[in-house]
Amino acid sequence: MPDNSDLPLTGRRRLYLLRHGHVNYFAPDIEDFTQVPLTDEGREQAQAAGRALAGIRFDAAFDSGLPRTRETLSIVLGEGGSEPPRTSIDGFAELRGGQVVVETPEELAARLAFSFDGADEEGASFLPGGELFADAEARIVASLDDLLAQHRWRQAVLVAHEGVNRILLAHLTGGGLAALTHFEQDLCGINVLDFDVVPEGDSVRAVRVILKAVNLTVHDQVKEGLPRTSLEHLFGIDFGGARPVA
Repeated sequence: MPDNSDLPLTGRRRLYLLRHGHVNYFAPDIEDFTQVPLTDEGREQAQAAGRALAGIRFDAAFDSGLPRTRETLSIVLGEGGSEPPRTSIDGFAELRGGQVVVETPEELAARLAFSFDGADEEGASFLPGGELFADAEARIVASLDDLLAQHRWRQAVLVAHEGVNRILLAHLTGGGLAALTHFEQDLCGINVLDFDVVPEGDSVRAVRVILKAVNLTVHDQVKEGLPRTSLEHLFGIDFGGARPVA
């Protein structure tokens, strides 16, 4: 495992931000949604992403600590034979949803399909009784700051979740929570973010962020087979482009 102690915290630093691969929340043996593993489709998506990134030397690798991100990261790194230091950061865990009782996947998908709309409204939460979007933004942005200030890397990969990635992209582009609905994150989508980092007191600060790529899907580069949102795809639902009634 490489030693990163000689890498500076400042300068141009690149983060490959991925979403995890496909999962099945309705698999018969799933009792806890947070512990869901990748499906065969999800593993194939991660392998495709890993092959695309195989030539990149990662100084560090991060996940949210949840099985679907840890498994995706392992597959991605395995395709390139890279063995950077790995760290799980629970501040990048997916938004905590409220208690929603549904009888069918269609009903759950309908509730989730537009769950990021209105995220900037006062008291808005991820589903009724779930984590406040403002609270989620605070912890996720703080985790990104720590990623830059506490970990030495020139190029790193982070595998997280749809809501997490949306919040990061919306924050970094200055759109805030109001922009969440515009940043689709397909399964195993790849975002390439460059940070210009400078010293600030005893720490560092990113003074500029450059989005080199957003939501690349190596397994379907021009999105021909991805007409649905990722949530519709996850639940195998097709609302025909119309807004579903929850």
